[in-house]
Amino acid sequence: MTNLQLLNSPIYNWILNIKYVKHSTILGIAGLIAALINLPRVLELYNVLENLGKSFADVTVSDIVIRILFMFTFCWIGLQFNTNWKHRYFGTHKALNIGLTIIVNVIVFFLTLWSFIWVHEIITNSVMNRSDKGLLYFVYFVILLIVIFISRILRFQIVQQEDNAEKELLKRQSLQNELSALKNQINPHFLFNSLNSLNSLVRGNEQATNFVNNLSYMYRYILQSGQQDLVTLSEELKFLDSYIHLIKTRYRDRFSIAITIDDIHLNKTIPSLTLQLLVENAVKHNEISEDKPLLVNIYSENDMLVVENDIQPRTTLVESTGQGIANINKRYILLKDKHISISESNNKFIVKLPLK
Repeated sequence: MTNLQLLNSPIYNWILNIKYVKHSTILGIAGLIAALINLPRVLELYNVLENLGKSFADVTVSDIVIRILFMFTFCWIGLQFNTNWKHRYFGTHKALNIGLTIIVNVIVFFLTLWSFIWVHEIITNSVMNRSDKGLLYFVYFVILLIVIFISRILRFQIVQQEDNAEKELLKRQSLQNELSALKNQINPHFLFNSLNSLNSLVRGNEQATNFVNNLSYMYRYILQSGQQDLVTLSEELKFLDSYIHLIKTRYRDRFSIAITIDDIHLNKTIPSLTLQLLVENAVKHNEISEDKPLLVNIYSENDMLVVENDIQPRTTLVESTGQGIANINKRYILLKDKHISISESNNKFIVKLPLK
């Protein structure tokens, strides 16, 4: 199984789809709360507890059915909203999320109570007195707090399950990388010996010698990167320098790259081969000619590493799986719990990589 197959495997898809609490769980909890809250009234209806007669006057089947239905609906909506809906529709902005959560819970609270009182008075043909309404408001407020508390527990369980699933995926990916490294190292000396032989043949040609040396270094780096998921930015830049030499051998002055990175970021880590893949993506998908030379800029901006290039669409179609940048983002999610940023602005393609 390759890394791409692993990232598209059932366990990874399970991680992506596990973020919502199951409807059956919410239905069960809502039904349980509704039943427990109305249990005393059911007992009074069948005279199980004679001393409850003073507490619940005029208990009828219709009264109990209405109360159970409204309590169940209230709990179901509260649980669905606080465990699933707000995380799906309200985004990740914390202050906005909290504000909208409070507003929606308050609206659901009052709408449920007003609807219940209105329906109850129509069905039972009686007007609810002030003390009964006060008790009703108090009970529903307590239930709302319980629902919010249960929702927090359910979300916490989901986060724990996601963490465990991601750890399992990383473990499998690490084993896969180790296996790939072992396969690649079956006889790496053969290629190195071949490159050394080629180097001796072209020793009189400085450009060819430099090309072979850079190719040899790149191969060695790729082998080593299979054994580690994260590398320092300085290591990645050194590897990128060799890759740029190969690109310039082909495109000469038609391709250029500018790197401006603060020294304080050089010891920070990023997934291996990230910069090389982004530069390769720029070369692959853009026109490079005498009339349209390609410039790639790599620079640090706060705690982000920015890679940008001019958008120069190729006149010919390029075979592509479209998975390059997507896989970089997946590795950032798994290895650093971060997302990369991809955007287009002022005819530039911009990718921002978190350095924290």
